[in-house]
Amino acid sequence: MTNPSPEACAEGLRPILEAVARQGTTLTYLDLARAAGIKPPRAIHRTTEALEAMMRADRAAGRPLLAAVVVSAKRAGLPAPGFFRLAGELGLYFGPDHGPQAALFHAMEVERVRAALGRGTGS
Repeated sequence: MTNPSPEACAEGLRPILEAVARQGTTLTYLDLARAAGIKPPRAIHRTTEALEAMMRADRAAGRPLLAAVVVSAKRAGLPAPGFFRLAGELGLYFGPDHGPQAALFHAMEVERVRAALGRGTGS
């Protein structure tokens, strides 16, 4: 059996990420892979490919980047560098993949996701 395309996998991740965003939390790439039933080998890599496909689809549809609710276990609450790289390619972010500017962009994008789903900071 072949693995689903990143685009097909992204649509399977969407309800999981929407639920996480509505709860006002984040989750790690590994936790997302496990929640979605993405099995090794290369589970994190396939999860990341799906998140990148989701980011492209969200940008094309004018939605906030739902992938922002996924963070690296090793980056103090920030997504992996690829999130920032792709956000830059999509014309949404211009800056480093770490530090205060990255943290601010990430926080704002998470808030945009939550607001779009009806759960802003005031909820």
